[in-house]
Amino acid sequence: MASGTELKIAPGDTPKTESKPVSVSNPLASLAAAKFASQHWRRLLALSALVLVPCFWHRHIIASDLGSHLYNAWITQLIHRGQVPGLWLSHQWTNVLFDWMLSGFGSLFGLFAAEKIAVSLCVLVFFWGAFALVGAASGRAPWLLTPLIGIFAYGWSFHIGLYNYYLSIGLSFFCLAIFWRGKPWERIAILPAAVLIAIAHPFGVLWLAGACIFIGAMLYVPPKYHALTLLVSAVAIWSIRHYMNHHFVTEFEPDPWYMFSGLDQVILFGLRYRIIKWALLLFALAALAIDVIRRRRERPFRRDYLVPVQLYVVVELAVFLFPRGVTFPDRVPIALITERLTSISAIVLCCVLGVMRPSRWHLAASLAIAGIFAAFVYEDTAVANRIELQAERLVHTVPPGTRVIASILPLEDSRIMIQHTIDLACIGYCFSYGNYEPGSEVFRVRGTPGNPYVIPDYGTVADIEKGNYVVQPQDLPVYQVYQCTKTGVDLCIRPLAAGEQNNRLGAYRP
Repeated sequence: MASGTELKIAPGDTPKTESKPVSVSNPLASLAAAKFASQHWRRLLALSALVLVPCFWHRHIIASDLGSHLYNAWITQLIHRGQVPGLWLSHQWTNVLFDWMLSGFGSLFGLFAAEKIAVSLCVLVFFWGAFALVGAASGRAPWLLTPLIGIFAYGWSFHIGLYNYYLSIGLSFFCLAIFWRGKPWERIAILPAAVLIAIAHPFGVLWLAGACIFIGAMLYVPPKYHALTLLVSAVAIWSIRHYMNHHFVTEFEPDPWYMFSGLDQVILFGLRYRIIKWALLLFALAALAIDVIRRRRERPFRRDYLVPVQLYVVVELAVFLFPRGVTFPDRVPIALITERLTSISAIVLCCVLGVMRPSRWHLAASLAIAGIFAAFVYEDTAVANRIELQAERLVHTVPPGTRVIASILPLEDSRIMIQHTIDLACIGYCFSYGNYEPGSEVFRVRGTPGNPYVIPDYGTVADIEKGNYVVQPQDLPVYQVYQCTKTGVDLCIRPLAAGEQNNRLGAYRP
């Protein structure tokens, strides 16, 4: 088939209606994966190479927290060598998989090669995990929707640099595809994989568990009770919200609920990305309307949409009802929950589109949108790369081993922060004194009070990033990197004095 891969019905599976010449077996959710890969290995390799292009088109990958991850991988090397007394490594079990990857590849190939290798692996896991999940929802390999999956693979979660989370949900997509279409004995493979997902990030496990419960109910509960299942899910989500509101300090998303449909993942470096969002929305609505009209006489086709549509509704209920941030006692807040969840709703939306009868115009339209998106991202990340290069040149004008802090604010209308540019610039040369990871206590690197390499208090680090920190005598000598023109793209460096506010001379105020 040009638009999909026809499959055989596995023993014990319930066949779909004859309106669609595919079975419920999914090529990427069972032992048929090896056969599928052997049949399509050229296409798989070509797509993998194509989807990785944005990881290599600039000197560095632009992703906000990536600079911090790389810097702390370098600090980890120094800790192992005993070169930074006062810094130490915490033995934690979660939120570390990506950092382990950076450290492992960094020790073999160097940190800047590790950046390309580790991030590329994360992209491939996310992209092919989403591909598998969309295939599980539709019963066919979703070749014609790969441009859309590629767009969301490079969405907000990628560019904000939440790679432990990004990796965890990519792995969870594979597991959910197995649960959805695999045989009972194959589902056992989810258990060891869930351990790996938890090492990456706990959100991936929570999403996987909830999605498996919901899909299991949809598969085994008679269709006439599906509405009740949806209602129970909504009550469960509301109950979690109610519990968090009454036991912790919560912060809710200030923007309206309709901003977070999953399509918000494409709003990145400026307002022009709304073009991409509206183009995706029009494509989705038009494609679904055409499919419903063409197949309106095929009454059973509606059942194909039931599970993906209801799963999307449940994910969006979580997006709307869960707080954006939660503060636990004596812990750093868990932030950006709303934005993280829309990474999932974007892929579940692709599952809904995957149920449509494939048409070549789907590929043409999605390729056009992906092309415009890629052009925007290339241009904007080129600007960010030039800022990073400036920061690197500036820090090399001060003595090696110097403490450096920065207040580099996001560019106008950008949702992608660039404050960790200074972390990247300091690797191998200076110390990013405002490194936020030790103070957050959710990463491996930790610092004792009074150490000369990092401020171990998260609140103080937040003040440094905002430019509100008053320099203390024990901080000296320390240098400040700041945006010294009103455009925000030009950086300067200067020594700080005790008692002054660190971003006093910053000219950029978005």
